[in-house]
Amino acid sequence: MGEQLVAIGQALTERTCADAATARLIEAELARQATTVNLIAAANHLSPAVSAAMHPALESIHCEGYPGRRYHEGQEAADGLERLATERARRLFGTEHANVQPYRGTMANLAAAVAVLEPGDTLLGLETAAGGHYTTGGSLHLIGRMFRVVPYEVAADTGELDYDAIEAAAREERPRAIFCGDTSYPRLWDYAALRSIADAVGAVLVADVSQSAGLIAGGAIPSPAPHADIMTAATYKTLRGPRAGLILTKKRYAKAVDRAVYPVCQGGTNVRVLAGIATALGEALTDGFRAYSRQVVENSRVLAGELAFLGLDLVTGGTDNHACLVDVRPLGLTGDAAARLLASAGILSNGNQIPHDPNPPRTPSGLRLGTAAVTSLGMTPTGMAEVAELVVRVLRDGPPAVDKVRLRAAEIRRELHRPDDDAWMCADTEDLV
Repeated sequence: MGEQLVAIGQALTERTCADAATARLIEAELARQATTVNLIAAANHLSPAVSAAMHPALESIHCEGYPGRRYHEGQEAADGLERLATERARRLFGTEHANVQPYRGTMANLAAAVAVLEPGDTLLGLETAAGGHYTTGGSLHLIGRMFRVVPYEVAADTGELDYDAIEAAAREERPRAIFCGDTSYPRLWDYAALRSIADAVGAVLVADVSQSAGLIAGGAIPSPAPHADIMTAATYKTLRGPRAGLILTKKRYAKAVDRAVYPVCQGGTNVRVLAGIATALGEALTDGFRAYSRQVVENSRVLAGELAFLGLDLVTGGTDNHACLVDVRPLGLTGDAAARLLASAGILSNGNQIPHDPNPPRTPSGLRLGTAAVTSLGMTPTGMAEVAELVVRVLRDGPPAVDKVRLRAAEIRRELHRPDDDAWMCADTEDLV
């Protein structure tokens, strides 16, 4: 392993010899990634095909507007790449219109809100501590400052969504839009029920699937496409593309969404990122990606099941998607302390609020664990069960367990694929045309 890291570092230094300080920092990051098990739910790896598509030459294209309606010359490649990406997005998710220009999922949420709301209008969104995204779950984000955000909660006894309570809130508040979707809700959404609630009050239904877009694309969990007016997503996380966003809409909202993205909410697009998005969406259309998405969910269920078997307290008792949420208070920990302890043992995660959390976001009561990144590298259910045991050992035994677990975590990582090796899952790029 040491020789491999030295070779990687030497190659990197040769490519970045003009800035040795930058090279050293990147080399350190490569070494970290090669020796740790990444259970951060929002993390993933780019495939070799996506990485290769993001050619540096594309950075020199100054691109504003939409295909066929740009403000600068020399846009042939930009137009072709954007059209390819939008066509693949429509085909993948079964929607009438797609916009692939948002810089992130957060920008996609902002553009969706601007497209269908006027300043001061009311929207409903899942409360942040209950698992909702901060853009639509409270007043922190610009959305909460432009519009009146009314958060809805999950049931206190089960931690699951209460659709009767959501309907009651909608009938009382009469929102112009209802946002659904989450960052840390481990169960499936009933999009048909939300469609019925939105229709009852005349609201637009917006589904933020930033966390689960790849699982939806791969058919591992149900899609909101038949029910939602607008879908927003991140193109990384479970979709395994570059760090950007996209919006999927019914045709009636297409013009408003496009204008909200550009020029209202952001400037020109990054053509290099467009190329990566197009390739990632193409990969997501393959049988290999569908197998990957199913494996992500299976690994997540194994992880959650083993953690529960070993005595940890899981919010909602388990998971139906790529992540699970652990209440670490019975262990005498806060989520941030638990995450730091695991990181010292070579296992990455993040502290996270739990429903009705008495603690603030920086020192939450929960720990979030996900399986998208390790599944990309070939993690199996058997390996996942061992990782769960290592997590519990560190959280229960504390610092005395760290050194041994860190050595085993590095061994597990070495047994998995490198992100650029020939065994990369879903590398059937010949099927992308």
